[in-house]
Amino acid sequence: MNDRESALRQWREAERADDSVLLDGFHALKHALRFGAEVRAVLTRDRAGVAALAQELAPDLAARVDALAVEVPVAELRTLVPRLHPTGVAALAARRPRAANLAALARQPRRAPVVVLDNPRNLGNVGAVVRLAAGFGVTGVVTTGDVDPWHPAAVRGGAGLHYATAVEPLTQDQLPDGPLFALDPDGDDIRAITFPDGALIAFGSERHGISPAVRARATRLVAIPMQPQVSSFNLATSVGMGLFHWMSRRAS
Repeated sequence: MNDRESALRQWREAERADDSVLLDGFHALKHALRFGAEVRAVLTRDRAGVAALAQELAPDLAARVDALAVEVPVAELRTLVPRLHPTGVAALAARRPRAANLAALARQPRRAPVVVLDNPRNLGNVGAVVRLAAGFGVTGVVTTGDVDPWHPAAVRGGAGLHYATAVEPLTQDQLPDGPLFALDPDGDDIRAITFPDGALIAFGSERHGISPAVRARATRLVAIPMQPQVSSFNLATSVGMGLFHWMSRRAS
């Protein structure tokens, strides 16, 4: 059996695993490798092109990418990944273990907040929030409701950075301990508030806002100033402003 046949068999075996996650594109693969993911299969339409990308954008990973990547004809690759990323790379990795995420979320004292997305609806926004959370170095992102934050569309939006922080769906009664600051238009102006490192910072959906259950649990309601007659900020934008506020007021 040649390398291509072996790689395709390995892909199909990994694809059947319940915990396999699609990494869409070179950047998702790069971040997954950098943050310790178990990468099970890597396919590309252009192995030389991937090697050049790795040398340019992630020289620390170039040898690993070179060892993992197997070139297959683009028509064959599209049968496995119909929406092929422009970089021509697709990979499968194991989902970060739930036990590890729960341990990270429960660890005390926390050195950075946990972002709570209360019943989010848009998977692209969930992925964008994960990317923000990784950039700010927060403890994790938890979601309530029926959206899986590890859905392929969310992982695509997160560019593989789900492996850089603890990302888990939880029920509202499973939220980690800590003071909970809920973003709400009726809250106190965020500019007068400092979020402690151990805080939970909760954001509701753009349409419905924070749920009654999370509102009832909140230590404090917090509002980001907004012009009159504007309905809401985008979810990821609100999270970005909230996390920048935390970071900018944090004791160094």
